Amino acid sequence: MKLNMWLIIISFFMAANPLYAQMKTDKPPRNLDHYINRVLQTFNVPGVSVAIVKDGKVILAKGYGVKKLGSSEPVDAHTLFAIASNSKAFTTTALALLVEQGKLKWDDPVIKYLPWFRMSNDYVTSRITIRDLLVHHSGLGLGAGDLLWWPVTDYTRDQIVHHLRNVPLATGFRQKFAYDNLLYQVAGEVISKVSGETWEDFVAGHIFKPLGMNESIDKSEAIVHQKNVSTPHAKVNGRLQIVKPFIDNVTDPAGGIATNAVDMAKWMIVQLDSGRTAEGRQLFHPESTVQLWRMVTPIDIPKYPKELVPAQMNFYGYGLGFFLSDYRGEKLVWHTGELRGYVSRVTLVPKLKLGIAVLTNQESEDAFNAITYHLLDYYLRAPSYDWISAYKTLMNKRNETVASSVKSSEATRDSTAGPSLPLAEYAGTYHDAWYGNVTISIVKGHLEIRFDHTPDLIGKLDHWQYDTFIARWNDRELRADAFVTFELNPDGTINQVRMKAASHATDFSYDFRDLLLKPLSVKGK
Repeated sequence: MKLNMWLIIISFFMAANPLYAQMKTDKPPRNLDHYINRVLQTFNVPGVSVAIVKDGKVILAKGYGVKKLGSSEPVDAHTLFAIASNSKAFTTTALALLVEQGKLKWDDPVIKYLPWFRMSNDYVTSRITIRDLLVHHSGLGLGAGDLLWWPVTDYTRDQIVHHLRNVPLATGFRQKFAYDNLLYQVAGEVISKVSGETWEDFVAGHIFKPLGMNESIDKSEAIVHQKNVSTPHAKVNGRLQIVKPFIDNVTDPAGGIATNAVDMAKWMIVQLDSGRTAEGRQLFHPESTVQLWRMVTPIDIPKYPKELVPAQMNFYGYGLGFFLSDYRGEKLVWHTGELRGYVSRVTLVPKLKLGIAVLTNQESEDAFNAITYHLLDYYLRAPSYDWISAYKTLMNKRNETVASSVKSSEATRDSTAGPSLPLAEYAGTYHDAWYGNVTISIVKGHLEIRFDHTPDLIGKLDHWQYDTFIARWNDRELRADAFVTFELNPDGTINQVRMKAASHATDFSYDFRDLLLKPLSVKGK
């Protein structure tokens, strides 16, 4: 009787203790389905897949909405989504496995494994390490060199890595955070060299297979051949529409994986339990978790607008394939991903052994953030906050800012200021040291620009003012029109051409700003 009474008292204490209740939460929030459907409606997202894990168990793996605009086919827990840069953590985990096998060390120089590898600076080339490849502080600028793979090009992964030697550095080595993709492709080459397997085969055999991630795919181009797959969507000229997926394997180590809620749950469990799977198998050792989650590159802390005050960070940085920050006093380990028509977010709360993955088939970060923070608040027992309204307000403000910028640009344009040369004299072949050739031709009385290694980058050059034109790409899904400015020599011949995105909303991977096009053969005067 006394023992039973004590058990009752202890049980009552545990249930009444908020911290214990927080640690033992094993159900999703009530009315979560209703909340997520509100998110889909508010942000015009056709479909989303959500996975929640806690204390080594799957709490939720579920789909919402539809796979394709205009279709009634629902998203389910097995529906595949491209997760883009959330693939980077798979690359760093693959390297961790090779470190554990004694085949490489985090702080070995890259040239130990790839003797032919070069950056544009000899000092950086000789000192950049495996770890440096993964933490975005190499000195490359934001998205530098991404035009080598985005949109789809005819360059191979090996060729892209070789072209790095001509991509200029924007800052000092290890001085500043600037997100890049190309060095993760280098990391993929290191994995291939050390393991004797392609990056794809290594990830499939050493991560997917032991975790039972049997429905995930490691090749970007394979997504179009799957039966249960969501269709990518984006807003083009303000209207939501289906867009063609990105299908090119060259960038798989940086963003090639497609997966679903069921498999993401398995992935989050092993990350949260120091490399141990839900079945108790040790995929990697706790020391690897320490390496992956340790901040290497600090990032300037942004000042959030008033709508996002509850999410204001106190620390911010990048580890090995993961962002690191805090939320309401708890450390977060997370990443986002964006590829044409898909965005996603994976968030881990180590102290709570909580993982949240939100995969979407529309380019709305507002949607995945509204869901993620709602779930974080629930598991942290935080005060209720209207994240949907907050992100809707910010979305409207961003749209107004972009529209205002376009109007301002139009207002300052002098359409009467004609070009200095006849159109035919701008035509010719131009060369950039890291990208290659860009051809400008006369087609049906107007100028046309064509990136020789990027089939989608073909468009009409409309005169803007003076010697500046605007490239309007034939493929309007690109949403990346760009200014093209010709700089003339004193004798009226063309000295060089610079480009920059015409809209602030253009994805940073269209790094036109980094091109310096020099004439190879131009008619001139």
